Amino acid sequence: MAIIRKTKSLETIVTFFEESKDAISAVSLVDLLRKKMNKTTIYRILERLESEGFIHSFLDKNGLKWYATCQDCSATQHSDIHPHFQCESCGKVDCLPVEVKIPSIPNREINFSQVLLIGKCEQCM
Repeated sequence: MAIIRKTKSLETIVTFFEESKDAISAVSLVDLLRKKMNKTTIYRILERLESEGFIHSFLDKNGLKWYATCQDCSATQHSDIHPHFQCESCGKVDCLPVEVKIPSIPNREINFSQVLLIGKCEQCM
């Protein structure tokens, strides 16, 4: 990750993602950090970290944007092609460590795809 200007706000969010292995919604992150920085700053940093390949985003069942740490991504290519799981009882969202094969379709170029599986997590079953 080639971050040119490292502000205290940026360091706070980077540290959060380095220490947490769980996905978090943008709304929850704004709520969690509201005393440290404003939501515009948070969204700007999230956008920057995603464009640099540090985090990736996906939508939940309600269209809410979530973020999680990338594994082997870069600014030029996101390689986090994996499904996400959302518990319909507690709302917890996880990145699943399984590979999803995206089919090639004649006369089409696929640039992005996401898979969201919805069910009950191990604690809610």
